[in-house]
Amino acid sequence: MTRKIKNATLELVQGDITEMETDAIVNAANSALKLGGGVAGAIARKGGPRIQEECDRIGGTFVGGAVITTGGNLKAAHVIHAVGPRMGEGDEDKKLRNATLNSLKLADEHHLKSIAFPAISTGIFGFPMDRCVKIMLGTAIAYLNGDTGLERVVFCLYDAEAYNIFNQELENLCP
Repeated sequence: MTRKIKNATLELVQGDITEMETDAIVNAANSALKLGGGVAGAIARKGGPRIQEECDRIGGTFVGGAVITTGGNLKAAHVIHAVGPRMGEGDEDKKLRNATLNSLKLADEHHLKSIAFPAISTGIFGFPMDRCVKIMLGTAIAYLNGDTGLERVVFCLYDAEAYNIFNQELENLCP
């Protein structure tokens, strides 16, 4: 599904984020920037050791923060490592909103035109998908309605269930 938001396109796809042909993909990172399992593990395997080496040099970031590295061997030239909240740590909605917003701002700061997001924090961090979709889509739509150089924002969902939840919410927000 695709929607035009001001001068940009917001798109939903089901697939493997490591295969996205966007300027940057977003890694659902931990605050230590250690590429372990889930999306981060897939990025490490396909992108090669250079991504982790750059993460190690950066050293980490706060929950809600985002940092950028090379994309290594990935199709995307960059990886934006966004640290989402773990359920139960408190203030999770604000932290997820900040992780999304800081990723979008970082893409703009680096003059990128396209970015692909996973459903941040919905894996091992236990964030509910129905809350994630409202926060991430709402934040992206508000951002695209502002002053941005981004032309394409993609939400790349790993399975049909996540895709369907995002699809329904996008239909509600942008009929």
